[in-house]
Amino acid sequence: MVGTENLKRILDQICRDKGIDRSLLISAIEDAVSAAVRKKYGSRREIEVQFNDELGEVEVFQYRTVVDEVLDEETEISLEDARKLDPEFELDDDVGEKLDNIADLGRIAAQSAKQVIIHRMRDAERDVIYDMYRDREGSIVNGIVQRFERGDMIINLGRTDAVLPRDAQIPKRSYKQGDRIRAYLQEVRRDAREAGRFRDAQLILSRTCNEFLIKLFEMEVPEIAEGIVKIMGAAREPGFRAKIAVSSIESDVDPVGACVGLKGSRVQNVVQELQGERIDIVPWSPDPAKYVYNALAPAEVSMVIVEEERKALLVVVPDDQLSLAIGRQGQNVRLASRLLGWKIDVKSEQRYNNLENPAYRDLVAVEGVDEALADRLFAAGVSTPQALAAMDAEELMTVARVDPERAQALQAAARALAPAEPAAGEPAAVEPPAADTAPADEAEAGPETPADDQE
Repeated sequence: MVGTENLKRILDQICRDKGIDRSLLISAIEDAVSAAVRKKYGSRREIEVQFNDELGEVEVFQYRTVVDEVLDEETEISLEDARKLDPEFELDDDVGEKLDNIADLGRIAAQSAKQVIIHRMRDAERDVIYDMYRDREGSIVNGIVQRFERGDMIINLGRTDAVLPRDAQIPKRSYKQGDRIRAYLQEVRRDAREAGRFRDAQLILSRTCNEFLIKLFEMEVPEIAEGIVKIMGAAREPGFRAKIAVSSIESDVDPVGACVGLKGSRVQNVVQELQGERIDIVPWSPDPAKYVYNALAPAEVSMVIVEEERKALLVVVPDDQLSLAIGRQGQNVRLASRLLGWKIDVKSEQRYNNLENPAYRDLVAVEGVDEALADRLFAAGVSTPQALAAMDAEELMTVARVDPERAQALQAAARALAPAEPAAGEPAAVEPPAADTAPADEAEAGPETPADDQE
């Protein structure tokens, strides 16, 4: 017999605290004791382990076959010994015998039993956590900062802990132990051992994903929760700036106004949760030209050229709006591109007009000359590769804002593209006329005229 008087009470407490099914825990204990008994008394014995719920103890039974002559004591029992247990046993019967002398299974066997129980309990607990949270994947959860591990944040959700990875934290905000925090439940894993870097975690959180922003708006804007206003897309640079596109299924409901709220109350609640992240709310449109016009706001747009096959947009803006359209370090146009899922190329009106000029395009074709450099050269009156090649080196360095080595490289590249000019005193090469072509003097003479007519 294996067990203690407190085993039943311990089982009940574990099941209550961990939420584990009692039958699963009992099965784990039975398997653990069976493994320990086999390790102690041999693996060839036919062993059956049962938990006696009334007594609160584990019972172990050994089964052997009745034979005339015993050759293997682990699997066979003589008819004489079997009939001492029960006079009705016959040959080839299976005799079940309760083992009462295995209270001390030995240190190794007991340790093995303990490991089996712990392993099965962890498996059962993982199943409980998975079943509890699998339906909450893709929602916002609330927790308390428990501790930090190599930059990752461990969040206590009540029944279990979740991991907020370092790269899923908004960079502007630092939390300390005991702070309350909200995050998006990004992934629920059944087996934490397959979780890579987070091998002990089943629940993975995020505060930097687009879905977190969308869920926050769903919580703040009733029209979104009711399905009247829809969020058609979102793009973020966490902690700095974000864009969301919204539309309405009812013509009398302004989707942007609904998200902003009275005096900006709704959007400000989201901004506060995201530590001051600037949020642009733009009207969605199925027309990519109109959509990008809205997405680049507050910059004005003069013209949009759509390339459907490449999913690319050329956006032309007034010269004084270029920096506003591009944004700090390209942030505005980068977020607009992510929001639309299209490549966006923003150019000023002056540069667009320059690109329409064949001479400007020839200048850009020179190796090492980008559009910004071409703009400076064009503004200085250098409009062809030949003119670039003929420039004074000092003047080129001043106009192009380059060092002497770069200036020499630019002029060498320009000379490679410029047609060769004849040296001084050398006649220009003239191609001979074709065989069936009249000489030049004859071609210019015109039809013959009789002498008397000329008189």
